[in-house]
Amino acid sequence: MDSIKKIGLLVGREWSFPPAFLDEVNRRDTGVVAEYVKLGGTRMNEPCEYAVLLDRISHEIPYYRAYLKNALLQGAYVVNNPFWWSADDKFFEASLATALGVASPKTVVLPMKEYPEGVVPESLRNLSYPLNWEDMVAYVGLPAILKDAWGGGWRHVYQVNSVDELIRAYDRTGTLCMVLQEFIEWDSFVRCICIGQEEIMPIKYDPGERKYLLEHEHLTSEVGERVVESARILNRALGYDMNSVEFAIRDGVPYAIDFMNAAPDMDVNSLTPHYFEWVVKAMADFCIEMALNPRPQRAEHHWAQYL
Repeated sequence: MDSIKKIGLLVGREWSFPPAFLDEVNRRDTGVVAEYVKLGGTRMNEPCEYAVLLDRISHEIPYYRAYLKNALLQGAYVVNNPFWWSADDKFFEASLATALGVASPKTVVLPMKEYPEGVVPESLRNLSYPLNWEDMVAYVGLPAILKDAWGGGWRHVYQVNSVDELIRAYDRTGTLCMVLQEFIEWDSFVRCICIGQEEIMPIKYDPGERKYLLEHEHLTSEVGERVVESARILNRALGYDMNSVEFAIRDGVPYAIDFMNAAPDMDVNSLTPHYFEWVVKAMADFCIEMALNPRPQRAEHHWAQYL
């Protein structure tokens, strides 16, 4: 039994993907088994029993994130890398996409409207007030999107059509750090499910209904190739092995508008059974491969050279 490799699954309240993933891994005769992780306190430098950990929930449970960082230190392969996931934000991603040659909407990161207890006016002496809303709107244009720099699930997202609407929306954001982003008037909209940085499934998506659509011939071959290659470039650069990348396509140009989705929606009712089956199999393929032939994930970190 010592030769058996284990995949551990960390999940929240989702009900369809977890059992399907476990069944898919465990039905294969690969020398790899999968199970739910059970945790109740972790000692420093504690060895990890898992070859791979698939993380679907640590963005909401800080203890899990701390556990996963130690697991990576012990040699486990973690999907997704908890160090980078902790550091990422939508403003950096927009800058990175542009630097990589991937089209991205114009984006501005904003100071917070409110601050936690203990932050006093002297703490903010590096900030310029009042904010120059007219200048920012002149840069991104109108309408524009105001959204949480670390948000997901369409929470705290506002479409604004004037400076007054922008200020009213901003005044409701509390201690969130927001980004203001150009709104792309799209001809078509695609959300790509990305597994292992290389396996990309572009799916037609309706952002108004927040619904995947089963329509296979929704992109021209040229636009489809550009969407897939752009998604690969972004995932390779970010190191995400599980992600969704959204493209708003205007005049044949795919704009990457959101690709900080390191625990993307994988529910069967969202994906449709067709795409759900692909996701389950692709994720099982990747996790089994990483259990048997892992990439040197730990070596990506500066501290690894001292171990």
